[in-house]
Amino acid sequence: MLLSLNCFKNSQISPPLTRAWTFISNNGKSSQAMFSISQPNLLSNKRRKYILSSHILKESNSSVSFQWTPFPIEMTGVSVMVPSPSGSKLLVVRNSENESPTQFEIWGPFQLEKELHIPQSIHGSVYSDGWFEGISWNSDETLIAYVAEEPAPTKPTFSGLGYKKGGSTDKDCGSWKGQGDWEEDWGETYAGKRQPALFVINTNSGEVRAVEGIEKSLSVGQVVWAPSSKGLHQYLVFVGWSSGMRKLGIKYCYNRPCALYAVRAPFHESEAKESQPKGNETEDVSMFNLTQSISSAFFPRFSPDGKFLVFVSAKSSVDSGAHSATDSLHRIDWPSDGNLSLSAKIFDLVPVVMCAEDGCFPGLYCSSFLSKPWLSDGCTMILSSFWGSTKAILSVNVLSGDVSRISPSDSNFSWDVITLDGDNIVAVCSSPIDVPRIKYGYLVEEPSTSATWSWLDVSSPISRCSEKVTSLLSSLQFSIMKIPVRSASENLTIGASKPFEAIFVSSKTSKSGACDPLIVILHGGPHAVSLTSFSKSLAFLSSIGYSLLLVNYRGSLGFGEEALQSLPGKVGTQDVNDVLTAIDHVIDMGLADPSKITVLGGSHGGFLTTHLIGQAPDKFVAAAVRNPVCNLALMVGTTDIPDWCYVEARGSEGKSSFTEAPSAEHLALFYSKSPVSHLSKVKTPTLFLLGAQDLRVPVSNGLQYARALKEKGVEVKVIVFPNDVHGIERPQSDFESFLNIGVWFKKYCK
Repeated sequence: MLLSLNCFKNSQISPPLTRAWTFISNNGKSSQAMFSISQPNLLSNKRRKYILSSHILKESNSSVSFQWTPFPIEMTGVSVMVPSPSGSKLLVVRNSENESPTQFEIWGPFQLEKELHIPQSIHGSVYSDGWFEGISWNSDETLIAYVAEEPAPTKPTFSGLGYKKGGSTDKDCGSWKGQGDWEEDWGETYAGKRQPALFVINTNSGEVRAVEGIEKSLSVGQVVWAPSSKGLHQYLVFVGWSSGMRKLGIKYCYNRPCALYAVRAPFHESEAKESQPKGNETEDVSMFNLTQSISSAFFPRFSPDGKFLVFVSAKSSVDSGAHSATDSLHRIDWPSDGNLSLSAKIFDLVPVVMCAEDGCFPGLYCSSFLSKPWLSDGCTMILSSFWGSTKAILSVNVLSGDVSRISPSDSNFSWDVITLDGDNIVAVCSSPIDVPRIKYGYLVEEPSTSATWSWLDVSSPISRCSEKVTSLLSSLQFSIMKIPVRSASENLTIGASKPFEAIFVSSKTSKSGACDPLIVILHGGPHAVSLTSFSKSLAFLSSIGYSLLLVNYRGSLGFGEEALQSLPGKVGTQDVNDVLTAIDHVIDMGLADPSKITVLGGSHGGFLTTHLIGQAPDKFVAAAVRNPVCNLALMVGTTDIPDWCYVEARGSEGKSSFTEAPSAEHLALFYSKSPVSHLSKVKTPTLFLLGAQDLRVPVSNGLQYARALKEKGVEVKVIVFPNDVHGIERPQSDFESFLNIGVWFKKYCK
């Protein structure tokens, strides 16, 4: 078992690509690509970052070759990299540690051209988290806008006589720095991070200026430069989140209201003032809310010609209170004269899909966006989105709103676009039994006609794996099952009455016709989704002799808004029944032995797992949970997302009834909806894997439930990872976690 885990978790599968960039040559027949790679290092318990480069040679319309460099280059200490618009420069940011300055490096084609050090008195670490993160070069590559922690406030100084005015020096041993006021952060993974603020650096002089005019209550992110208008103000467009009464957790939570704002950029004031017409409505306004009429706006992207601004909205999530829901896509026409209006018209491009016809577009579900998503026509965007239990690549015409699925629809693989190469697409595709492979997509016909995309296989180092891994994976097969809803006579919407899906992974051949033991795997959220993409952890579990059933119960992303919104208020019943229905489905098909079923889930998946072993105590021979929600009544007072407890337990009305001081009635409801209410019936041996730094589902939730099980004589094993947060993703923790899951299931499922 340890050998198998090493094969999948350590170095015998190429690490995943995280980002990529392409740089077109002058002749247009070739280009250069850079791929950012992240690989776990178990001994150091960190992730290593590499850059792997390739020359892309377009031999013909249907032939392309990637000529890879012999070795990748490790980017030690690098937080983020961003090429300039022309591709002639590369910004490398090395974030500060131990109060040292943040380091900005400007690299040219052959050497380091400039190194700039930003002291902590100006700002703290640059945000590189993928959400608040925003780094943007201006068009002439002299200025870079970015998001960083605002400087730390001055702390009070005390002596034995009390507060000491005037501060102290390092040599003053008779005083000490006090703590100062507590500052609220944005919850899970943002503990200790200061408010994100906006800065601009002049790459020639090295001068850094904070962007003025932004309200202090706004946390900013995802900044981009607006098109420049000669002689007029230069604007920055960014996403702003207002903290209101408090900062609720924002990680994975798209239900936090946000808007797009435009603000005047520094370094342009004198030029703009001289040429600004008198009486212009923008003269006395430094910041504009561009999306006042919609409750959510993020991922701003300007069209190549600067004529319009496109953005994603999670309005359904904000309005319903569900932490994630079906997205929509919108457009604002950008004024050619640079004169902004406080009442810009928002055009709806891709609306929320409530209930899709079978096989049709189920709605937009975007967890990320390319920085440059445009084809050369200037109006076609390429993006990735969940499509049922798969991930698909879509093209969207932002003038007409037409959406097309351009990754193969006859495959159950998951596809993800990682960069564009002119009008061609560099993508990664994988499945539960196929390691990620690079694909190169090109249009067979011109965009003006019915576009057909063809996909070429690219031989690459990331597709290589050991003979042992290849042999293990080749013995497996997978499918996507449609599971009919049980008791569909309820008062359900059409979307909530449709079959849900489950991914089934199994061995191609079983010994003497017997079924392999089954692991039921439940995703968190609950508004998330299990995809048919490759997972080292799940491949490991498959390799040690288990079939896998990944259930996308109603409420999952990727199936339309009606199905998703059917779950809030029914957690612990509808989702539990869907999982039991899926299990009975594979048993009835002869694919699972009812005496050899185990269950595994994390977060809300742990909520489901602990509900299942209480509501169906004879169904499972073993269970494993990672940071599970076991007691909503306890969680509501300790989590960074107490509003989640209200919405999922009470439905949409929970959004308006959320309070920091739950009533006895609410606490009773939370308890009745929780797995702890069924604890007396549990007899399944259960493994708990808990992150001590988890702010989303604090460790007390799992420990309370585990102690209660142990008290009543159920076999329990608890592993606490002292430095891990909700995801338990540190390399050693992830390795130890799944090794213990494999051992635990083998112990009880022989």
